[in-house]
This record gives sequence, C-alpha cells and structure tokens, in this order.
Amino acid sequence: MADTADENEEVSPISLEDSDAPNDAYMEVEGPEPEPGLNGKPVHWYDADRTEPYTRITPFQEKNDTTVEFFYKPITLTALFFGLVALAYVAMSKDVLEEGQDKRRIGAYAAIVSFLGFAMIQFRDGPFIRPHPAFWRIALGLNLLYELALVFLLFQDLASARGMMKLIDSNLGVELPEKNYAENCEFTARNIWDALDMFCIAHTLGWFAKSMILRDYWFCWILSVAFELAEYSLEHHLANFAECWWDHWLLDVLICNWIGTYLGMKTCQYFEVKPFEWRGFRQSRGIRSKAKRVLTQFSPHDFTAFKWAGTTSFLHYCTVVLLLTLFLAAELNPFYLKSLLWMEPDHPIVLMRLTAIFIWGLPAVRELYQYINEPRRAVRMGQHAWLLLATIITELLVIFKWSQGQFTEPFPEYVKWAWLAGGTLMVLYPTVKFGIPGARRYIRKNKRLAKGKGEDIRELESPGGKVRGKVRESGEQSGGRVRQSLAVRRQG
Repeated sequence: MADTADENEEVSPISLEDSDAPNDAYMEVEGPEPEPGLNGKPVHWYDADRTEPYTRITPFQEKNDTTVEFFYKPITLTALFFGLVALAYVAMSKDVLEEGQDKRRIGAYAAIVSFLGFAMIQFRDGPFIRPHPAFWRIALGLNLLYELALVFLLFQDLASARGMMKLIDSNLGVELPEKNYAENCEFTARNIWDALDMFCIAHTLGWFAKSMILRDYWFCWILSVAFELAEYSLEHHLANFAECWWDHWLLDVLICNWIGTYLGMKTCQYFEVKPFEWRGFRQSRGIRSKAKRVLTQFSPHDFTAFKWAGTTSFLHYCTVVLLLTLFLAAELNPFYLKSLLWMEPDHPIVLMRLTAIFIWGLPAVRELYQYINEPRRAVRMGQHAWLLLATIITELLVIFKWSQGQFTEPFPEYVKWAWLAGGTLMVLYPTVKFGIPGARRYIRKNKRLAKGKGEDIRELESPGGKVRGKVRESGEQSGGRVRQSLAVRRQG
C-alpha cells in the first residue's frame, strides 16, 4: 500500500509553477477586495422589507410579457381621470337621468362599477397572474360586495328580504313548490332514463370545477360521499334532497361526480406536466400564432399540485376537516337560500352565485394550501381565503336566522345517532393517530430529564474530588442537548 501511494505521488499532476501552460488564467484579478454585505455593511434577517405583500415570492414573483408591458403598468391617475370625466358628464347632462328611467338601479350599478374600478387598481395581487392580475382583483372586489350584501341581509327579516328580491327581479317573491325526486324508486331503465335531466350535466360540471380547485382524487371522493350523506340527513328540511338510492349512489356519485372528477384531475395532470415556456406576443409570427398566444393568456402560467396529506400531522388533519366542512357548507347554502327566497334552481342569481364561488375558490384554496404548507413564506392567510371563509360563514348565519320557524320538523333519531357516530370517529382518529403517540413522547422526554437530574444530584452527594468533573460533564451534556434542541427548532 505504501509503494502504491509513492507511485501515485510520482505520477501526480504537475504543479502550476512547473506547468508550461500560461498562468494568466490563474492569476488573481487586481482590484479592490470584495466586501461582505451591502456597501461594507452586514445584512441581517430583520433588514428585510416587510411592507411587501406576502405573495411577492416565487413562484408568484413572475415577470410579465415585456411585449405587452403596457397592460401591466399602473394607470391609477389615468383611471381616476376618466372616471371623474364620466361622473362629470352625468352631473352636467340631463339625458342620462331623464324622468321615467330607473334612477336607483342606474345609481346602484354606477356605485358598483366605481368600487370595482378601485378594487382593480388598488387591491393587492393574489397568487394568480393569468389572464391578468386585474381580473383576480375584480373577483376579490365582487366577493367583498357579496359579503357586504350578506351583512346587510343579516339585519333584515325574511319577509323584507323577499320583498327586496323583487327589486332585482319582479318575477320573484312568489312561493314555489319543492320537487320530490323519490316518488318512484323502482330500479328500472325507464326510471333511470327519466331521472336524467339538466342537473346531471350540472353535477358533472360542478365536480369538474371542484376537482380543479382541490386537485386531489381522495379529497373529491370523500366530499362526494359526504354530500350525499348530508342530503340524507337534511331531506326532512328540503324535499328536493329526497332521492332514490340509485339516484344518490349510481347517477350522482358513480357516474356524474366521477366523470367530472376524472376530467378535472386529468386537466390538472395536463397542466402539471405541461412545459410552460411562453413566447411574447411580438415574437409570435403569423395570425395563427398570435391568436394562439392570445388564447394561452387565459391558461395557467404555472401549476401547483396539491398534496393535502391529512394523515401526516394534526395540523394537516384539521385543515382537511375544515376545508371539507367549508365545501359542504358552500354546497348546501344555495339550496337553503333559494328555498327561503323562493328562487328557481336555474335563476340567474343562483347560477351567478355558483360561478362566483368557483372563481373565488381557485385563489382562496391556493392561498390556504400555501398558508398551511409554507408558513415561513405565507405569514398570514391570504385575502381571497380570508374573505371567502367570511362569506361562507355569513351565509350560514343568514340561513340560521331566516330558518327559524320555517323548518319545524325535527331531526330524525337515526340522523342524530349517525352524526354522533361520525363526530366520535373524527375525534377518535386524531386522538389515536397523533394524541397518544405525542403523549408517549412527552412522558419519555420527562423521564429522561428526571433521570438526568437524579444523576446530577447523586454526583453532588459523592466525595469532593470527582464532583466537579462529573457535574461539569453533566452540565456540558445538558447544555449540548439544549443547543441541539434549539438548532432543531430553528431548522423546523
């Protein structure tokens, strides 16, 4: 082995000094010595700019298409100028407000447009930049307007609210019969064919949208089954929740919901693996290429696959349960609202509410996912998630207030026992999965600490010469444990 080492030393590469190659490339560049930090001053973590919104991070910090940079430049003063010009025209013209027109309606529309204009210009950016950040600011403004309308309705009684609906649509304010889908439940091809209606398409489209929001197969399946169980539980309130067993589990879950979820998840997988290399508008040659570039502006700039991992930690479990509860509430709320306000299922207000919840849910769930999984980046809950959470809870409060005296039939006993069993399992699972192992770790840790303290006390009671060394050694070990635990906490 020694001979081999000597041979390796003999055939080792020649040094730079003995080499015939020019040494200019290895010479140090003359110039000032580099200084650490900025301008010679050290940079600390607390010097970071905390005024920037939390979404100004990768991947949110994306560069826009420089060929259409005009559409991304701030135009606050320009928008203010044109808005004031429009208001000045209204103030100086009599044609806009001539007698016979609905002045209140025009004034309300103008106020809404003005508020959305402010939202488009001044609200913070969210997690999405396609098709344009202004689109998501307007969506946030619409969500805020809807929340304010719910707060206003919360202070009204049901009769007054029904009267106000007639101001929006004169055809409203008339009580509607509830349709029952469980009249003939024989499992025949004729009955199944008769059950196929527009709601099957609505189910499929709805679950396509929910899978695009949640981006998780198991989550969608659990939510699908939970919604059918909720319909069983609430069919004594709303007659249209009463369906045949094959309508619940075959048409809804196994056909419509599954098709929508499958198509939605395939779309998510396509966006997840698709290479997003965007060319500028000016770099696209030909009308066909430019048209394709315009259409791609309405597709995602980047796509994040969600891994909720509800069984990995207690926090993730609580997040999944909370999100499941909120989705169920968002699904059930329109059924109660349209029943209380006497609206048809295909009324434009109902359809607009469903569409709006889908648009608001896209950035809201994205913000919630990052808030839970990247707490160091998302130091606070995003504005879309915060506002949508407030909206769903306010809807529940409005329904609770207006439902008093409307649904007099009590919950059946089997429903109470079923929900009690389900709630017990939901509490028992995290207790066994996270609570008991955590308690065992806590007990073992305390035993180790108590054992270490006992050894220190025994060493103190021993004769003089060895005491200091033992105590010093024990102190160094305990200090090392403390330093190690602090390092782990910093890394965590």
